[in-house]
Parts: sequence; structure tokens; C-alpha cells
Amino acid sequence: MNDTRMKLMTDLQRIEKEQYQLREGECYQDFLTLMLQYIGDPQPELRDDLICTTFYEWIQEDGSRLTETELRGLLAVLTDERHLFYHIGSEGDESVFTRAFSVLPIGLIVLRHRKKPFLDHAEFQHLKHSLLRYYNEEKDLRGYLPEGGWAHSAAHGADALVELVQCPESDAAVQLEVLAAVQGMLHNGIQIFSEEEDERIARIVDTMIDKSLLPQQEVADWISGLTHCADLPQSRGPRIARVNSKNFLRSLYFRRGQISRGNILDAAILAGEAKLNRFAIGKD
Repeated sequence: MNDTRMKLMTDLQRIEKEQYQLREGECYQDFLTLMLQYIGDPQPELRDDLICTTFYEWIQEDGSRLTETELRGLLAVLTDERHLFYHIGSEGDESVFTRAFSVLPIGLIVLRHRKKPFLDHAEFQHLKHSLLRYYNEEKDLRGYLPEGGWAHSAAHGADALVELVQCPESDAAVQLEVLAAVQGMLHNGIQIFSEEEDERIARIVDTMIDKSLLPQQEVADWISGLTHCADLPQSRGPRIARVNSKNFLRSLYFRRGQISRGNILDAAILAGEAKLNRFAIGKD
């Protein structure tokens, strides 16, 4: 273990014990630079338990330690080719940790912005484009890895998209772009999700419905479009799309609870699930 990495671990453990306050003479940027350097560390103790948690404590709205200028600078680095897009498209290697753990603090910054906007038009457009590009281009969709712990890129990206759709700049066109990215993730052709990614992804669409970010008919039409995979000849790709979409619709249905019962969305979700479920009554 190199000295810089070991010192960062020791420092972050001390900062955690001291309620994430820095000592006299210390500055956030010194730690942020190293946290960004090791954000994809293959060991979960540093990456997940220390760096990820420290970002949360320093960025979150209540008692945030970082200024808007510092957040802008942090966002610029997090969305670059060495972080969110580090070896984007690769599968089965450790680079997924860098990408999946870069999107988490990005989501926290989006939350800060939507509560009290500070990004200008160009910065927001870059942010939106980066998150959508990441969700469309990420191909390593493993959840929990025996060696290295959580990767969970689909879930982490979904958390950031939940915040994006609620930003004041996110008009109907943005909502539709996000829905297209969600469909792409569900119909990924690689992975049937087994680590509750469906629950995290369902939060995106549930938020759109709950806050009336799109007309209900548009969401219902999109849900209907998810089921087209059930009409395709049986092969691995359509099966992945069908099972992921079925589980997603179930998650969305139960998230909505009694709120949506009997309306147009309820009907679309139930009809979609029935079409995707090869084991439904009457299909055997």
C-alpha cells in the first residue's frame, strides 16, 4: 500500500471521527484532489466507506462545507474522461468503480443545484449531457462483486437521474430523454438485474409521475412501448429486456401504492406487466 493512499485513509478516518470538520490550516481542496484520485479504489473500505461518505457529508445541502465555486470545479472533474467516462464501455474490469462512484457525488451536486440553482445554462447542459451519456454508454452493469464490493452502476446512475429530472431546467424534452435512457438500461442486452436496481430505476419514473413532470398519457405511452420486446423472437437480448421491464413495472406499481389505483397509469402498468409476464394466468 503506497504512502499517499495510506495517509488518505488515515486522514479520512480521522475526519469521520471529528464529524467531517477540518482542523486549522487544512483546506478541502487538498483532500478533494486525493479523493478524486482514489475514487475508484478497488477496496471498498476507502472507496465506499470513506471517500463516498465524506463526499456526502461535504456536499449535502444541510451544513454543506463546499462553496458553489468549489462544487463547480468538482463537477468539472467528476464528468471528465478520467472519472465518469474512465474506460467507458469496458466490461468486467475495475474501471467500473471509478465510473460508478463518480456518478454518486454528481447526483449530490445536482441535488444542491435543484434546491438552490447555481449552475449556469452551459454548465447545466454539460451536466445533463454527461449523465445521459453515462447511462447510455455504461456497459458494466454488475451489482455486488465478490472482489471489490458494490459497483452498482445502474443504481448509482439512477439516483443521479432522479435529481436531474427535478431540476428547474428539466423541461419535457429532458424528461423524454431520461425515459429513453431508462428504457435503454432496462433493455441493455447484457444483464438481468438482481441487486434491486429495478427499485432505484423505478424512482426516476415515480418522481416524474408524482411531480407531474410529464402528462400521464405520455408516461403511459412510454410504458406501453417498453413491452414491444415481448413480441420479438425468443433470444437472450429480448429475454433480458422482458424480465428487467417486468420487474421495473412491478417496482413502479408498488411504489405508487394506492395513489395511482384506477387511473390511466395504473392501467398501463398492469397491462404492461401482463404482456411481459410469460407466467401470467392464461399463458400456460
